[in-house]
Amino acid sequence: MIVGERGPGPKAVPTYPELTCHKRTDLRILNTRERQRYAVSEEDIRIYKGGDHSLLKGKTLEREVIPYWSGRSMRDRVFSQVPEEWRAAYETGLFTEFMEQRAPGHTALDGTIYSMGMIDFKARIAERMARLDYMNDPLASDRAEQLKAMDIACDAAIVFARRHADLAWEKAKTEQDPTRKAELLRIAEVCRRVPAHAPRDFWEALQMYWFVHLGTIMELNGWDAMNPGHLDQHLEPFFLKELESGTLSQTEARELMACLFIKINNHPAPPKVGVTARESGTYNDFTNINIGGVRPDGTDAVNPVSYIMLETLGELHLLQPGASAHIASCTPDRFVLESCRVIRKGYGYPSLFNPDVYIKELTRQGKSIRDAREGGCSGCIEVGAFGKEAYLLTGYLNVAKILEITLNNGIDPLTGKKICPETGDPVQFDSFETFYEAFIKQLNHVIDTKIRVNHHIERLTVRMTPAPFLSVLMDDCIEKGKDYYDGGPRYNTSYIQCTGLGTVTDSLSAIKKHIYEDRKWSMKELLQVLSQNFKDHEPMRQFLLNRTPFFGNDDDYADSLAVRLYEDMFRAIDGKPNSRGGVFHMDLLSTTCHVYFGSVTGALPNGRIAGRSLSDGTSPSHGADTNGPTAVIRSLSRLDQEKSGGTLLNQRFSPSMMKTDRDLEKLASLIRCYFESGGHHIQFNVVDTQTLRKAQKEPELYRDLMVRVAGYSDYFNHLAPALQEDIICRTMNREI
Repeated sequence: MIVGERGPGPKAVPTYPELTCHKRTDLRILNTRERQRYAVSEEDIRIYKGGDHSLLKGKTLEREVIPYWSGRSMRDRVFSQVPEEWRAAYETGLFTEFMEQRAPGHTALDGTIYSMGMIDFKARIAERMARLDYMNDPLASDRAEQLKAMDIACDAAIVFARRHADLAWEKAKTEQDPTRKAELLRIAEVCRRVPAHAPRDFWEALQMYWFVHLGTIMELNGWDAMNPGHLDQHLEPFFLKELESGTLSQTEARELMACLFIKINNHPAPPKVGVTARESGTYNDFTNINIGGVRPDGTDAVNPVSYIMLETLGELHLLQPGASAHIASCTPDRFVLESCRVIRKGYGYPSLFNPDVYIKELTRQGKSIRDAREGGCSGCIEVGAFGKEAYLLTGYLNVAKILEITLNNGIDPLTGKKICPETGDPVQFDSFETFYEAFIKQLNHVIDTKIRVNHHIERLTVRMTPAPFLSVLMDDCIEKGKDYYDGGPRYNTSYIQCTGLGTVTDSLSAIKKHIYEDRKWSMKELLQVLSQNFKDHEPMRQFLLNRTPFFGNDDDYADSLAVRLYEDMFRAIDGKPNSRGGVFHMDLLSTTCHVYFGSVTGALPNGRIAGRSLSDGTSPSHGADTNGPTAVIRSLSRLDQEKSGGTLLNQRFSPSMMKTDRDLEKLASLIRCYFESGGHHIQFNVVDTQTLRKAQKEPELYRDLMVRVAGYSDYFNHLAPALQEDIICRTMNREI
């Protein structure tokens, strides 16, 4: 009953050669690989290959996707223009760059589309066009072109919807089932109304969002998130009005909501290549629906639609949409418990966010209090002002690799290449402070290298891949006559996602305690053992693993180092200008990049052997948290999380802990306790190790087993073996 796909059917997805042009071999690999396979037809491959002609629907089609886009795609241009220093750091695995092959993101909407249709937006565009001042504004002609593009995009959305209306009308003429015939006629009516005009009822509101969602992900979606924001708040007025008038029942509302969720689940991300394929093991498209939270006036926003969404999530057992429950101090306990009931099912959602903290984050960044309250999470954990901000993720930062480079005086020990400046031979350092100072110099150098080139890549994005339809939907883009990627929105943030907080903290703790304080070994001895990946030195590795104060155990020694590292990363990133009139901020998100980063990072002083995953988000290192979940949240609460745009915390519990209502009350109390202590985010896997091992051995028996990976859930047997092991190695808590 909610209609529209971005391809010829469900699960179909386009490629975006203007972003990254797949090679013929890439397409064949997609067709044959064991996990996350894409069916690519030979006809598609021939069209990509180029070099011949054939008839298609009566017209001659020159088959030249690859010949045309080779050297012209965003990815090709980036790598042909970046300085060698940046390329070396990128290839070494010191950081990734989102915009080298994808649309930067994420983005989320406010409630504007429920009170304005595309015809209203066109009127606003026309009024702004009429006010262009070609005499006194040197950019007036640029603004005119942008506004024309936005106007055309509005027309495209209307035409797209009317095609669906026409098709539904034609199908209704021959439909024999009276119930389905009525549905088809209603679909035709809805699609003639939205998105041209503002929706009038619950069904039209859901279809309005879906057409807008499709418009943005068809326009430019190199696997990044488009989110409806606070959908329960947006739908509440429609629901209550129809419930009172008797034109909509709870059951009908749930059915329509389920139809929307199924549509979202039918849209995987476009296929990836290169480092992006290595560092991201998912094809989830990161649609995150915010549920609960607060209203623009600061009061509790939980409403009947919030509970309908939770019930629908628990009932459908889908990968997408990802859902997040937003729990403020004013949020009722019933909502927290209902969220925990869905978590108990083991799907990995909803994830949980703390508006009391992220509103402070956003106001610290310069948002108005109203805009901050209307904001929340898009994609995984990063927060922004919904409908008013382009908050772009620029790529992950491998902080553990920076530590490894410091230990080797600017050289990558895995390749032997000099990647960063010399900051001194650690063997000659006489104190932990001297070593730490060298590490922070390297940290600042790598961050600044990334930011300098990111400015250039941002400008390439503006010129090559603008987003006029998305710009229509974001406040201030029409008034400024500027694109979403060109500083058009009210706020313009760039995020750098720091990876490996737990791993680096534990390594610093080992160096400080065993090398400089207790002098158990010399720095020379440590470096020698690390270069050998602990070969023939297992007793030393076990000592490091078991006699080092580790982050996540409510231990002041380790936690104080985590706080220091966190603050220094913040100082190295926060407030540095981007090219869009905004600034850079820090968040601590790894998605699945901690697995890729681990694969290119050698042995580290915390006892981690080469190639193994780094810690994810702000979570402790795998197996390092031995004092239970309350100790973890006490360690995390020492970080000033209002300084970050997001801090991801994963926890894994045994299903035996979630059997009774009393168990759920304990979980709810743990969440409340963490949020009252300043936590930004927490999420749970409810699955035991035995089940995961069985799923590895007999995957055909566990096809629907879902796990929480990062800011999203995925089927366990769709994950690469390294990522499966990463989840299995997370500490499984048996009690709260």
